[in-house]
Amino acid sequence: MLARRPRNPLQALQRRTQELKLQVDGLLSESQLKEALEASKRQDIYQRCIQLKQAIDENKDALQKLNKADEPAPIGNYNQKKEDEHSLLDKLAHQLQELAVSISREDITEIGALPEREEDDNSAEEAEEAEEEDDDEEEESEDTGDEEETEEEEKQEHESQQQATSKEYIAIGDFTAQQAGDLAFKKGEILLVIEKKPDGWWIAKNTKGNKGLIPRTYLEPYNKEEGQDSSEEGSEEDTEVGDQTAEGAEVKQRTDSHWNAVRKAISEINTIDVLTTMGAIPSGFRPSMLFQLLEEGNQFQASYFLQPELTPSQLAFRDLMWDAKAGTIKSIPSRVSFILTLWSCKMIPLPGTSIQVLSRHVSLCLFDGNKVLSNIHTVRATWQPKKPKTWTFSPQVTGILPCLLDGDCFIRSNSSSPDLGILFELGISYIRNSTGERGELSCGWVFLKLFDASGIPIPAKTYELFLNGGTPYEKGVEVDPSVSRKAHGNVFHQMMMMRRQPQLLVKLRSLNRRSRNLLSLLPETLIGSMCSIHLLIFYRQILGDVLLKDRMSMQSADLISNPVLATFPKLLEQPDMMDALRSSWAEKESTLKRSEKRDKEFLKAMFLLVYHNCMVPLLHSTLLPPYRWAEEETEAARWKVITDFLKQNQDGEGGLQALLSPHGVHEPFDISEQTYDFLGELRKNTA
Repeated sequence: MLARRPRNPLQALQRRTQELKLQVDGLLSESQLKEALEASKRQDIYQRCIQLKQAIDENKDALQKLNKADEPAPIGNYNQKKEDEHSLLDKLAHQLQELAVSISREDITEIGALPEREEDDNSAEEAEEAEEEDDDEEEESEDTGDEEETEEEEKQEHESQQQATSKEYIAIGDFTAQQAGDLAFKKGEILLVIEKKPDGWWIAKNTKGNKGLIPRTYLEPYNKEEGQDSSEEGSEEDTEVGDQTAEGAEVKQRTDSHWNAVRKAISEINTIDVLTTMGAIPSGFRPSMLFQLLEEGNQFQASYFLQPELTPSQLAFRDLMWDAKAGTIKSIPSRVSFILTLWSCKMIPLPGTSIQVLSRHVSLCLFDGNKVLSNIHTVRATWQPKKPKTWTFSPQVTGILPCLLDGDCFIRSNSSSPDLGILFELGISYIRNSTGERGELSCGWVFLKLFDASGIPIPAKTYELFLNGGTPYEKGVEVDPSVSRKAHGNVFHQMMMMRRQPQLLVKLRSLNRRSRNLLSLLPETLIGSMCSIHLLIFYRQILGDVLLKDRMSMQSADLISNPVLATFPKLLEQPDMMDALRSSWAEKESTLKRSEKRDKEFLKAMFLLVYHNCMVPLLHSTLLPPYRWAEEETEAARWKVITDFLKQNQDGEGGLQALLSPHGVHEPFDISEQTYDFLGELRKNTA
């Protein structure tokens, strides 16, 4: 006899939703007294939040799969009822999230979120076995009654603890055992970590010799000499980026920007732990390391690498030389010079509904496995709601398309490192719906080495690169452990699992003669968009004229009056302004005769005219909001001001008219708008 189809599937789901609503309401009422509850009770509420959230997600999935045809009888306003039900489930999920976050702010922020345990509970069994073995050893030592042997064992244990000072941690809160095998401890207790499990539950031993599992988020590194002030050193150990010094050598605190960025990212782990626990992001996501580097200063900005570099003697320019015969700057070859095209990103995990994604992008830079060796270049991706896990890019940007979407990038480097390669970091800019907090997350990274073991460049072809989770300084972390790369079973199953892995598709393209000549006019190390390369070359040629050809004395270090040199670096960090310059120059170039286009000096003069008419007044207009990354409203407001200004210029008013117009309001005049301090802008050679 065939099983009967369930009657009124939508009605059944509605009843289930009402049951969930009652449970959520009851939990909210119970949580209002959480201040008077013990820590274990608050933890119980937190776990119930997660369980209810999973039940709500299951109901939402079932609701999405429902069709009108599933109903045995017609239902009026079927789609509207489904939407209402979906809205109610979203509201319940939001209430649970706010409750969990409020509890986590008391317990997680103060103490640390409990890491999720592995499903097989092997860690707990190992801890129990270790505890039993330890108890057996203690009983045997008591039975022997050999005082000398006991003293020797205690001495050896004391020496081993001294040698493993870096493994000692101090508890920053009370922890009550959640299940068999856990090790309870009090705030301020010193614990010796024996083994660090990848799921965040570590095996540790207390001063009494008892062993068990403890959550890593309740711990801070402990140093007997410095007390609790060694958290930064502990962070170095946790991320496997530590300074190894010879015995007896002085350990100095690292101050380079790379480590500052990693340390700042580590300081945000609490927020990431909360998002991971709530299921908002996969466990392999991390705070963006490259974004942190960009915030450290301008040393990883394109404007910094565009400036000339001095020789080790500091008396001449290393990568800006004059060709008297050609009457322009010399071409400079480099070890690495090619074009890279970003094609697409596939199977990128989706964040949960509790965060709103503001931007999807790929950041890339030259990397040697330890340090960033170039500017950090970012390309924004586009995506379709039908394929949310696929990101695409726009190669060969022309016309009015923003250069921020340009997937064609030029790469130049003269680094002699045998491990030189390109570091790609996929990132998202997000805002949390519950708190309004903004942030930058890494969705995975991959390192493409540019030379093989024998020093031969890798071939120019398309590469399918599988992404890693964590940061470039972490090893063996997967972006989404639910889709493990360590597939078991037959070959077909393994192939299917590999197809589900997050990956990045890029293509390396060799240079033709024209492209090689263009790139050789740029600095030895630089990454940028192909659509802006002609603007960068104009800037370098003007630099050559001012610093090498027209300067009265090579020993003079006076300020140079030149608005283009003074303001172009600011323009380079605002993609929409670069689009405005590119558009204005394309319009001007379209009016030139063929003979005029072959005259390099004439082209340079026309570029200067366009820059003064368009960019100088616009850059200092008070109508132009400050540039902010991934803010849609700000980007739209800026582009409206830019297009309105360009239209006025197109009508023939010109830059001088805009500056003198009573309707235009500009920032107060500053001497830095006109003067170029090349000693302050130049890069110093540290070789």
